[in-house]
Amino acid sequence: MTPTGSVSVACVPSSVSLARRRFLGDVSDTLPQRLRDDAVLVLSELLSNALRHAQPRADGSVRVSWALDGHGVEIAVTDGGASTRPSPMHPSLSALGGRGLAIVSTLTDDWGVSDAEDDVTVWARVASPAPPLVAHG
Repeated sequence: MTPTGSVSVACVPSSVSLARRRFLGDVSDTLPQRLRDDAVLVLSELLSNALRHAQPRADGSVRVSWALDGHGVEIAVTDGGASTRPSPMHPSLSALGGRGLAIVSTLTDDWGVSDAEDDVTVWARVASPAPPLVAHG
């Protein structure tokens, strides 16, 4: 899928709100509210994980991109990688963190990790639900 929007951000927590604003500015007129809400939460979780756990790309940034099609949106966050691969955790009920990729798994149709020469991309696909079946009779 070809990106329809992207932003490169600094490796600071305030970059999450910058990326969210840029994404919403691009998709607000295109995506239905529920899909937009789910997608912006997925973007926030993926970017927060990259900022917390990974290194920046060679240029010092983390790149967030998104691609729209007739069925939903794919969001990708590209960073410089980390010593471990992203995977969902199973935190205790009292844990303060560790739920981000579980949230991503719940809100998306699919997600995964791909490696390039010096970068790692975590991507997620948030799709529109199928239209309800209408009984004819």
